[in-house]
Amino acid sequence: MKLFHWFVTAPLALILILFAVSNRADIVLYFWPLPLALNTSLWIVVMVALLIGFLIGEFVAWINGHHWRRQARQKTRRIEELERQLAAQTAAQQQPKEAARDLALR
Repeated sequence: MKLFHWFVTAPLALILILFAVSNRADIVLYFWPLPLALNTSLWIVVMVALLIGFLIGEFVAWINGHHWRRQARQKTRRIEELERQLAAQTAAQQQPKEAARDLALR
């Protein structure tokens, strides 16, 4: 799986580096209707836009996963409760056997 990760990540990183080196031209970014202008490189604008899009996508995925995380927490609590019940039953079954063995030894 790590090898697959690097087969995807390395070419993607190379493409991003080549994009940044190829698009070093300065641009003026206007924030209409605000009287604000920003001088920056084109690659910075594109990378920031990609980052914002990625973060919005991750946020939407996180919100959509709420149901599954809640269900996993509920099932974990139920499993822990059943394990406690099983341990109590096992201990209760062991006590009469130990008491009978103690009486037989006397």
